[in-house]
Amino acid sequence: MKRIIYTLIGLLVFSVSNAQELETLIDEALNNNPEIQKFELQYSIASEKVNEVNTLPNTEFGVGYFVSEPETRTGAQRFKVSAKQMLPWFGNITARENYVSALADAKYEDIVIAKRKLMVSVSQSYYNLYANNAKQDVLSENIKLLKTYEILALTSVEVGKASAVDVLRLQMRQNEMQQLKDVLSQQFLAEQTTFNKLLNRDKDLEVSVVNELIIPSEDFEITSENLDLHPELLKFDKLYQSVEQSELLNQKESSPMIGFGLDYINVDKRPNMDFSDNGKDIIMPMVSLSIPIFNNKYKSKTKQNELQQQEILAQKQERTNTLETLLDKAVNDKVSARISYVTQTKNLKQANDAEEILIKNYETGTVDFNDVLDIQELQLKFQMNQIESVKTYYVKTTIINYLTKQ
Repeated sequence: MKRIIYTLIGLLVFSVSNAQELETLIDEALNNNPEIQKFELQYSIASEKVNEVNTLPNTEFGVGYFVSEPETRTGAQRFKVSAKQMLPWFGNITARENYVSALADAKYEDIVIAKRKLMVSVSQSYYNLYANNAKQDVLSENIKLLKTYEILALTSVEVGKASAVDVLRLQMRQNEMQQLKDVLSQQFLAEQTTFNKLLNRDKDLEVSVVNELIIPSEDFEITSENLDLHPELLKFDKLYQSVEQSELLNQKESSPMIGFGLDYINVDKRPNMDFSDNGKDIIMPMVSLSIPIFNNKYKSKTKQNELQQQEILAQKQERTNTLETLLDKAVNDKVSARISYVTQTKNLKQANDAEEILIKNYETGTVDFNDVLDIQELQLKFQMNQIESVKTYYVKTTIINYLTKQ
């Protein structure tokens, strides 16, 4: 499991300090998350059942008292004590152990799947927090920029080169941005609760995220062949094997059972008689055989096992198709995120160039604050889209790793 954590995190290119932080957070989630603990307990229960089935049928004891004592040649019978032990056919207990062990192996895959999904959830929530925090920083920068423009506008109003309406527009734009920032702040708190609960800790605990993420210049190679070894698919293989063991057990249980027993009968001496066996107790060893003559139950179980195997194969194929679709979509979305990031970077540079031109025009007294607002709105849009592209890139990378890395 450690190797999976390193794979999911190590291939993401960002600052070393952040990688260590996210790795630590994922470790904490794996150790504390109640869902993981639930699956581990279920596996422990399934494993313990091996000891449950490694037993023989109950030993039967019986005691009988003759109310009306039957007379025999050697005396009257007083009471009877019997013991009997049935034994399953050879290999029956082993078959039961193999079947229960196969079920436990399938249950173990639930732990692996749950841990992988938890790592994805923690990573995605972390990137959501990063994007939210980055957007708040961008809004703060833009609010400061608008305040600078407001000062320029006020100066222009004093010299008659701008109207008070321009100042009001700049102020209203600042209000809108502050509103967006306040809304993002509330959304951050909600996402922080989600993140903390994944780690099973106090919801109000402050989460610190990395200041900057960048999209790497080159992507790592995606090996889709590893999809066949994904635990969600391996679980179906384990379930198929458990049905095979169930059928072997069914065949063993359709075999006879042999029993061994012993009867002891207490006999009283006959009065006024003297012979060698007078009052001799009766000891009678017994052997019994239990044969399932009416075995329709076992034939039906065989048919059920065959149908269950077909069902498992169909479920595996269905899940394979779903995972392949998810992988293909994640790869395409990741490529799209890179394309969007490159485009937004170009657009942002051009918007910054336009901003510089406007500032130079202000020095010559020809600034149009409507153009200032338009450019500022474009800058904000490109910055927000850029952050969203980075987040999408890393989220999709996490999904790809979940599906392909072993």
